[in-house]
Amino acid sequence: MKIGVSMAFNHFTPPAFIGAAAQAVEAAGFDAIWLPEHVIFFPEYQSRYPYSENGRIPGEPEGILDPFTALTFIAAHTERVRLGTGICLVPQRNPIYTARMVADLDYLSGGRVDFGVGIGWLKEEFDNLQVDFATRAGRTVEYIEVMRALWGPGLAAYEGETYRLAPCHFNPKPVQSPHPPIFFGGESEPALRRVASHGDGWYGFNLSPESFAERLARLDALLAEAGRSRADVQIYVGPNLESQNAEAIAQFKAQGADQVIVSLMGVSADKLEPRMERMLRLVHG
Repeated sequence: MKIGVSMAFNHFTPPAFIGAAAQAVEAAGFDAIWLPEHVIFFPEYQSRYPYSENGRIPGEPEGILDPFTALTFIAAHTERVRLGTGICLVPQRNPIYTARMVADLDYLSGGRVDFGVGIGWLKEEFDNLQVDFATRAGRTVEYIEVMRALWGPGLAAYEGETYRLAPCHFNPKPVQSPHPPIFFGGESEPALRRVASHGDGWYGFNLSPESFAERLARLDALLAEAGRSRADVQIYVGPNLESQNAEAIAQFKAQGADQVIVSLMGVSADKLEPRMERMLRLVHG
């Protein structure tokens, strides 16, 4: 089983630390670095963050670096480690520009991108971007289809309910063929249906071994309905705080997780190495 790390960098993070941290993560033997996305935050909001009891984002963040920009910087400082968006808020973005950023990052990194995607939860962010929140799920699916068309060979074109793409040139293409793997985040029924119909993988987040097993069983059923099986997708899981221990990690592995993604958020240089060592011991003993 592989092990990735979830990190976040903000306006307090020295650029030199980002490069050094990425090199340390790679040298330690981790398989991937995952970065989240939000373009703006709010001191007050009515939307509920789905992964905390009080509905607030932990740490009350005021800003984070764009994942594609930060991952491109990390790509220039590393050689092997995979580069993941965890997750990209697809319906907030124009799909052509998103396809461009994914393809360029894959090209510049030598084919190391894992494209984690989701529909988003922070309505206030959509509202201030003047993007419709209610229709985000349908747009996400079509935007993924637009991106796949752009990443494919020859001229790209698309005709859907929410987006039309006239025949056009789009280059460079991604290094990975047919494109970087697409991991749908989310644990709800609609999210798992998107994995089954359009995903190359599932990124389940903030899960215990028990909730992971239950959601994985449901995904198996949905994959079967779509004429697919677990052999067609990769299964990645981010343990909740209580499950970042050796026993839980062993359970995730036994249940079929291909990668466990542990948090290294908010670390300073003096704390990075011992935290990495602890995380590696949890997975590899």
